Amino acid sequence: MTEIDSIPPSLASSTTSLSGPKSTHRLVVLVPDLEWEFIPAIHRIWELANSQHACVLLISLCKDSKQESSLRRALIILCAMLQNGRIPVETKVEIGMNWVDVVKHNYQAGDMIVCCAEQRAGLLQKPLSQILASNLTVPIYVVSGVHIPMPRSNWLTQVTAWLGSIGIIAGFGLLQVKIMQVSESWVQSILLILVVISEIWLIWVWDSRFR
Repeated sequence: MTEIDSIPPSLASSTTSLSGPKSTHRLVVLVPDLEWEFIPAIHRIWELANSQHACVLLISLCKDSKQESSLRRALIILCAMLQNGRIPVETKVEIGMNWVDVVKHNYQAGDMIVCCAEQRAGLLQKPLSQILASNLTVPIYVVSGVHIPMPRSNWLTQVTAWLGSIGIIAGFGLLQVKIMQVSESWVQSILLILVVISEIWLIWVWDSRFR
């Protein structure tokens, strides 16, 4: 279940209760790993945590070990801002490439996942909330209005991703041609089906590494 935050984040104080599930134990907030302006969302997250009587886990995904120290400092700042509102907060930096794996690794029964509407991932740069909803069965709350600048073009990563996918398709294409040349008809059909399934799976695994 995905809930969309239709109220823009505000820095003004408020004690208004938000509508929504009342049994959430923890808000798992997926913090963007870019040069973002996440501070305007802090009050919104505080309101949500307060209304749900929940603690907060701030998680950032580190795709480059050189960024880890700066990400930890940023999380400490956000943690301090939330704790000023008497909200129990923990922080965590996960090393990897895939937000879906991060959520799987940290999700506990009763949690609500919180992400920004502006967060995108994968080769096709789909909204992160859509990727999570299609891969996981967890409650998701989408916070809107957070300004996330466009990432600097990482041409090497993009080229690697596309070359890998093209290589997989080309390799399996040659294998399919070889099968059609040397196999009997019924064996050929079975092998082609297995090869196509393997090709789709491998492309999916490769793409997930760049989400």
